Amino acid sequence: MPAPAAAETPKPDPPAHRRNDGRWWQWPRRRPWLTALGVLVLGLVVLALLWDWNWFKGPIERQVEARTGREFKIGGNLDVDLGWVPTIHADKLSFGNADWSRQPVMATTDRLEFRIDLRRLFRGEIRIPDLRLAAPRLNLEANPEGGGNWQFGDSGGDSNLQFRRVWIEDGKLAFLDAAGKTDITLDVTSTQPRDPHNAAPIKVDGGGRWKGNRFTLQGTAESPLALRDTQAPYRIDAHAQAGATKAHARGTLLDPLRLRDFDLQLTLAGQNLDDLYPLIGVALPPSPPYTLDGRLTRDIQGAGTTWHYDKFTGTVGDSDVAGDAAFTTGGERPFLKANLHSRRLDFDDLAGFIGGAPKAGDGETTNPDLAAQAAQQKASARVLPDAPYKLEKLRSMDADVRLKATRINAPSLPLDDMDAHLKLDAGLLLLDPLNFGVADGQIRSTIRMDAREAIIHTRADVTANGLNLAKLLPRVELAQNAIGKVGGHARLAGSGNSIARMLGSSDGVIDVGMGRGKISNLLMEEAGIDIAEIIKFKLAGDRVIPIRCAFGDFRVDSGVMTTLALAFDTTDTILIGEGTIDLKNEQLDLVIKPRPKDRSLLAFRTPLVVDGSFRHPGIHPDLGRIGLRAAIALTLGSIAPPAALLATLELGPGKDSGCGGQYAK
Repeated sequence: MPAPAAAETPKPDPPAHRRNDGRWWQWPRRRPWLTALGVLVLGLVVLALLWDWNWFKGPIERQVEARTGREFKIGGNLDVDLGWVPTIHADKLSFGNADWSRQPVMATTDRLEFRIDLRRLFRGEIRIPDLRLAAPRLNLEANPEGGGNWQFGDSGGDSNLQFRRVWIEDGKLAFLDAAGKTDITLDVTSTQPRDPHNAAPIKVDGGGRWKGNRFTLQGTAESPLALRDTQAPYRIDAHAQAGATKAHARGTLLDPLRLRDFDLQLTLAGQNLDDLYPLIGVALPPSPPYTLDGRLTRDIQGAGTTWHYDKFTGTVGDSDVAGDAAFTTGGERPFLKANLHSRRLDFDDLAGFIGGAPKAGDGETTNPDLAAQAAQQKASARVLPDAPYKLEKLRSMDADVRLKATRINAPSLPLDDMDAHLKLDAGLLLLDPLNFGVADGQIRSTIRMDAREAIIHTRADVTANGLNLAKLLPRVELAQNAIGKVGGHARLAGSGNSIARMLGSSDGVIDVGMGRGKISNLLMEEAGIDIAEIIKFKLAGDRVIPIRCAFGDFRVDSGVMTTLALAFDTTDTILIGEGTIDLKNEQLDLVIKPRPKDRSLLAFRTPLVVDGSFRHPGIHPDLGRIGLRAAIALTLGSIAPPAALLATLELGPGKDSGCGGQYAK
C-alpha cells in the first residue's frame, strides 16, 4: 500500500517569505503605537545630531545674570556630545565684574569643557567627572570699603555639586588691593598626576607687590577641586618672598574653603622681625637677621581667628630661640601670646627693644635701615638710645609674651640670665618682671610705659641684690680679688618717646651700696696717690684690706642725679664723693676725696675728678691740688732739702663712716 503523502506546510497569508529551513516567516502584526515610538526616538536622535545647541546660550546667560547680578556671555560656540556622561563645550566665556572694580571683566576663558554624570543626576547628585579650562583669567580685587569682587548675589551653588578632576591650561590669577599696596599676578597650570585616576595638581609661579614690597611666589598644590573634599588633606609646597622676608610652607590644608584646619610646616627668614608688621600686622621690635621653623595651624571660634605657630626653633642674630606663639585677629585689636626660651641669648640682639640698632656676628648688618641707624649711633657722641618708639605699633595690637634666657652673652656686661614678661594692652606696656642675673646676683625690675598719649610716660622700679663686686669690675685687674656683695634700688618716672628722653626728664631716687668685704690695698693707695705706700706694695706685694661699707644716695630731678651721700670706707682709706650725673646731656661731674687713716711720708693725696661724657668718661687727680703740694715742696726744699718732705707728709685724718642702716652687714 503506498505511503500517505506528507502534509504540506500551509502557506500563510501574504505578505510572507519562506526561510531556508522551509518554514514561512511573516511580518508581525502591525502595532501603531510601537511604530510611533520608534519614529519619535529616531526623530530625537536625528534632532540631537542636527540641533544647534547655541539656542540655549541666551537662557543660560540670563539665568547666570539673574543669580549673580553680573553680566555673563558665551561669545563662542556651545555644543553637547550626548551620552550617559555627556560633554558640554563652550567657547569665549566672560563673567562681569563689580561696578566699582577697575577691570570690566572678572573672569574669562577661551574654552570650557566639562562632563556631567546623568545617572547620578537622576538620583539628585550633580557630579562633574572632568572640567577643563583653556587660558582662563581670574581677576580678584579687594573693595576699599570692605570685601571684594568675589562677593555677589546668589550663585545658585548646590551642596550636592561634586567635582572629580580639573585641568587648567595657561591660566592666570590676578589679585589687586590698591589700599593695601598689593598687586599680584600668578601663572597657574595643571601638571600630569602620578596616578591618572587622580585630579591633576597645579603649578603656581608669579609675583608682583605685597604690602608695597616686591613679592614672588613659586610652588605646587593639589587640584583646586580637591578643596571641595573636606575629609581629605589638601597638600601644598610653596616658596614666597616679600621684600627681604622669605617663607616656605609645606604640608596640608583641611577644609580650606572655610579657612579651617591648617597644618603646615612654615619656615620664616628675613633681615628684620620689624618687617613683619606691614606684611601680616604682627608688631615686633627691630632685630638682626632671623630664621624660624615651626608648625602653623589655624582655629576659628566665632568672629575670632587664631594662628598658632607651635614648637618653632631658630635663631635671631647670634641667639637661639624656641617656643610657641599664637596670633588672634577679629577682636578690637590683634593679640599676640608667646612663650619663648633661649639657651644662649646674645645681649646685642635685644638692642631693638630699647631703640638701639641690633647687630649680629661681627656687628655688620645687611639691612640698610639698621645699618644706617647703627652708623648714626656709632658717629653720635651719645650713649643712651635716642631712636623714638613708634606709637602706632605700640597701639596696634595687644600682647602677652614671656621670654626666658638660660645664659646671656655680653662680654662688656656681667649678665648671667634673663626672665622677662611683657604685657601690652591698648598702648599700655608693662614689663613685670624684667629680671637679669648679674654678677651672681639679681636685678629685678618693673617697667610701665603708657603710650596712649602723644608722649610716653614711663615708671621704673629696679632692685639689685647680691651682685659680686669682683665680677662687676671685670676689667680692673686689682679688683679681681675683691670680695663683697652690692645692692641697690632705683625709682624713676619720666616722659619721652625714647630711652634717652625718658631718662633725661626723669625724677626719683637712686641708692646703691654694699656691706663688709675686702679689696686691694694697692688699689686704694693708688686712688689716694700715696707714693710711699704704692712703692711698698709694688715691692712687697699687694694685700687685701677690709671694706667696712660703701654707699651712694642720689636725688634725681629733671634727669640730673645729685649726690646726697657717696662714700667707700675701708680700714685704710675712706673715699668721699659729691657732684652730679646729668642723664639728659650725658655728662659726669663728680669729685672723689680720699681721706687716709694712716700716716705716710710721701703722699700727694688729692681729690679725684670724674668728668667727661658717658661715651668718653675721664678720671684723673685734681692737678691743681698736686701742683700746689709740689710748689710747697720745692719752696721748702730750697730752704732746707729735708723740709720738702713736709709738703708730702700725710697725718691720716680720715675717720670711719657710720656704716649704719642697710649696708652695715
